Amino acid sequence: MSEGFTPPVRLDIDHLQSLYRSGGLTPRQLLDRLDDYQAAFTDRNLWIHYLTPDEREPFLQALEGESPDSLPLYGVPFAIKDNIHLRGIPTTVANRHVHIVPDASAFVVEQLLAAGAIPVGKTNLDQFATGLNGTRSDFGPCGNAFDPDLISGGSSAGSAVAVALGMASFALGTDTAGSGRVPAALNHIVGLKPPWAG
Repeated sequence: MSEGFTPPVRLDIDHLQSLYRSGGLTPRQLLDRLDDYQAAFTDRNLWIHYLTPDEREPFLQALEGESPDSLPLYGVPFAIKDNIHLRGIPTTVANRHVHIVPDASAFVVEQLLAAGAIPVGKTNLDQFATGLNGTRSDFGPCGNAFDPDLISGGSSAGSAVAVALGMASFALGTDTAGSGRVPAALNHIVGLKPPWAG
């Protein structure tokens, strides 16, 4: 078993916004701390693409002149399962033969960005989102947040591990037959599958 882990900052949204309002933390400072922290967990294979400082700079600049009171998700870091588009960042669906660089983000991502949230990376998954253990990826198996030798669950493996380890306040996943709820359960977090609209 691996030892416990301590994230550099509590990432629940109310706490983050309190820190931002008090001047005790800025979104840029938070991302710098997360950079250092996430580097200690490369054995989890949770990221397919962790955004570089240059790649996330536009999202930070979009917050300039704004405040936690003007945007509901101001400076909130989130992760994106790598079958969901983020403009300009490759989507691979965890398969080495797929490399789509979208010219538009998925609708849900656009809504989160408009609310002030900041993407930190694209997360590992069972390739093509087909699998329930998180090990079927061309980018390596995704290890459990509490022990890298245990399965993380799938297919939204990296998204669950990112939240469980405290690298993102929340993460986007997909769920057809448990792909979001299974890894959430195995990493001791909550996974929601919203009902179909209609």
